[in-house]
Amino acid sequence: MTAVTTAIAIVGNVIGGEERGAASGATFEKLAPATGDVLSVVARSDADDARAAIAAAADAQPAWAARTVEERGRILRRIAQLLERDREEIAAIVAAETGKSPKDARGETDGAMELGYFIAGEGRRFYGKTMPSATPNRSAMTIRQPLGVAGLIIAANTPIANVAWKVFPALLCGNAAVLKASEDAPATALAFARRASEAGVPAGVLNVVQGYGPEAGQPLVEDPRVAVVSFTGSTAVGRMIARVAGERLAKVCLELGGKNPLVVCDDADLEKAVEAAALSAFSNAGQRCAAGSRLIVFAAVYDRFRDLLLARTEAQRVGPGDEHDFGPVINERQLEHMLAAVERARAAGATVLTGGERLPMPGFYMAPTIVEDAAPDSEISCTELFGPITTLHRVDGFDEALAVANASPYGLTAAIWTGSIHRGQEFARRVVAGGVQVNGPTYGFEPHVPFGGEKDSGTGWREPGTEALDVYSDWKTVYVTHDPGAV
Repeated sequence: MTAVTTAIAIVGNVIGGEERGAASGATFEKLAPATGDVLSVVARSDADDARAAIAAAADAQPAWAARTVEERGRILRRIAQLLERDREEIAAIVAAETGKSPKDARGETDGAMELGYFIAGEGRRFYGKTMPSATPNRSAMTIRQPLGVAGLIIAANTPIANVAWKVFPALLCGNAAVLKASEDAPATALAFARRASEAGVPAGVLNVVQGYGPEAGQPLVEDPRVAVVSFTGSTAVGRMIARVAGERLAKVCLELGGKNPLVVCDDADLEKAVEAAALSAFSNAGQRCAAGSRLIVFAAVYDRFRDLLLARTEAQRVGPGDEHDFGPVINERQLEHMLAAVERARAAGATVLTGGERLPMPGFYMAPTIVEDAAPDSEISCTELFGPITTLHRVDGFDEALAVANASPYGLTAAIWTGSIHRGQEFARRVVAGGVQVNGPTYGFEPHVPFGGEKDSGTGWREPGTEALDVYSDWKTVYVTHDPGAV
């Protein structure tokens, strides 16, 4: 191990506007995925810290909710402006914590900034409805109401974007928030919180708790003062959150895993389809819930597609720089998990066409991996691995491709490559997924559109887009009766 080398060497909690360590004094080391060196010493929070953050949020929330939504929107717009002002600094932190290239980290920061501007604008469009009543001299309307305290638990794959997806709509709706940062991207959350404070977010309205999920995140799920829990992460943890928070009837928004199909038809532009498949499978080191981890190819073009994809994959440049195609996975534990899964697939009879091993370089790098001849219902075909691994499946035609695409416990995203508008439209209608692209990758959904999944990929809520406001607010129906004789 070498000395601490990041811009935020000591990463603490933010509770009631104060940066501080864990109450117990415990810490852990955050390692750089690109090198394995120590980046930060981080507060290892527990239930006492989580409860303190919840108390601070509960105290601050009524005054924040009492402000006009337009005023809240202006403060959130200021956060977005500060992200734009400090783009290079934020991106440098993201790159250091994730190992992705500076270019990709800047793009992610830009996405967070754009989401901030979009959600801030909803302060001027915080629309309800007006409706007629069957009763004379009575009108009806609906208005949005905040929930109270929001518990936000995020993943590290796109850390500044993940913070933005949850914090901006939660705060716009008048809630106070406790953000449980990913233990793999703690400094990114702290950097956001510092800019929120500078923008004018009052103390206690946005709190950040560092640490591990069972120690610092689960108390948010269990606490009766937390009215809504929004979680992005694994399906296994999502099930636990739904069970625990559901027991106390809290609102729960879950954006979970994916095993996303990309279908290549016999009339597809194969060169473009291969590029989309490679980007879907390997960009961001495959660490996307929307990664294209199942490539389903018509038999008539299978061999040609496989050869093109294999050449494209073996030409991938792996490393943390702008000259590289993708970087490391987030930590060594995740890397070992993926390597073991590939070896189990090989032992079960699948063919590893390329990759499948750790690259001989410092850090947590896995070679881009293509697995062939795995059954559609095998472990590697059905389990999200969250790394640069994809499987190839040969099918006879459209109906079989659709059946294989839907034969998954997940239903997050999907894509099809075809020259037929009829195939594209029919696939979009019939595939079980929360998002579909025709002649596009499996990822790349913009800040103003809703994103979420079906089946094991989520609970039906959508973030971001205006639909995110439904996660963080409740509807209240208001009747007003007047007396014409009193005019």
